[in-house]
Amino acid sequence: MSLIALLGFGTVVLLAMLLLHGYLWFRLVRGTTVPGRLRRRLTRLTLVLALLPALAISLRRTLPLDAAAPLDWIAYSWLGVAFYAFLALLVLEPVRLIGNLVLRRRARRPEPVAAALVPAGAIREDAEVIASPDPLPRRLFLARSLAVTAGAVALGTAGTGAWFANSPPVVRRVPVTLAGLDSALDGLRIVTFSDGHLSATYGGRRFERLVELVNEQRPDVVAIVGDLVDGDVAELREEAAPLADLVSDQGVFFVTGNHEYFVDTNAWLRHLPSLGVDVLRNERVAIRRGGASFDLAGIDDRTAASSGLAGHGADLDAALDGRDDGVPVVLMAHQPVQVEQAAAAGVDLQLSGHTHGGQLWPFDYAIRLDQPAVEGLSRHGDTQLYVTSGAGYWGPPMRIGARPEVTVVELRSPRG
Repeated sequence: MSLIALLGFGTVVLLAMLLLHGYLWFRLVRGTTVPGRLRRRLTRLTLVLALLPALAISLRRTLPLDAAAPLDWIAYSWLGVAFYAFLALLVLEPVRLIGNLVLRRRARRPEPVAAALVPAGAIREDAEVIASPDPLPRRLFLARSLAVTAGAVALGTAGTGAWFANSPPVVRRVPVTLAGLDSALDGLRIVTFSDGHLSATYGGRRFERLVELVNEQRPDVVAIVGDLVDGDVAELREEAAPLADLVSDQGVFFVTGNHEYFVDTNAWLRHLPSLGVDVLRNERVAIRRGGASFDLAGIDDRTAASSGLAGHGADLDAALDGRDDGVPVVLMAHQPVQVEQAAAAGVDLQLSGHTHGGQLWPFDYAIRLDQPAVEGLSRHGDTQLYVTSGAGYWGPPMRIGARPEVTVVELRSPRG
């Protein structure tokens, strides 16, 4: 991604952060304090926190990885907390509105002064009524109670999400029957994962553990379906080194995701083969067992054509050109939406990632506006689609409602 595009994206993020933090300030600072030094200090803190995510994105290409790591951890962790504080406050809005309505009604209701004993027939000229006590302390108490509740929910949710995001991936075993698959290929294991997002905040032992988990499944084929990196080769060479330890009977294969086009794409496409990873760019290979075979095809991400790189762009026709229609084909394509073309071309099974399974609930509902599936196995015409929820994360280092995963796709023959 060019510096201009990065700064433009950072500007969009900054505006979003200001809107989000404007609401948080209104409810958590202005609504819980009185004018004075404390409010001014909390206002400055809110402004700093609002700037951190945009700063982390804008400086990502200029700061060394070691220097970017602390900023990224703080900025993106806070972003996750802020998001769930925002959701919690929205849910609590009806409570706040009803509570303030009750307090205003009580404030308007007059309360008579206690009557004093007077002689019979005497008239008290000083009799009066007074309003209820000032409701401000009660409104502050309500606002502070709701703020504490929202804060506890946000911290608890974000903490749980951070634990899940950094825990070992779950292993999902998914049997998929392919029409026309030779019985000699029955039980062949394609171990797939996506969205490693190697970066300043993800890598090291966690990625080594992912590679070990893949190897434990004794894969016949390893399929890495994009978004492996969020940095250049010079920055992430050591983080990506565990890929060389992947063990597979018939090879390790990779297709680009959209994040590969945010960095020096061609440098990674040259480096990955040195780690034993074959890059499939609008091409296919035959996977054989005995005399039986199926085609494993891979295409560029759908954003590749707009990257400005010569020769890049998803081309399914090129990948399938000249193939035997009687042989099943499994397609590696980063984004699930590419299944529309796959179904039209007669692909049997597409393996995708990209969605992170939503990563942070309720973003999975928003993803459905752009993608035909968020995670799991689905059918689109005669084509089956499996979407893995990914191994890493992007942005906030947490996962809510979407565990990191490694998927073992076990191919089944109708005659197996």
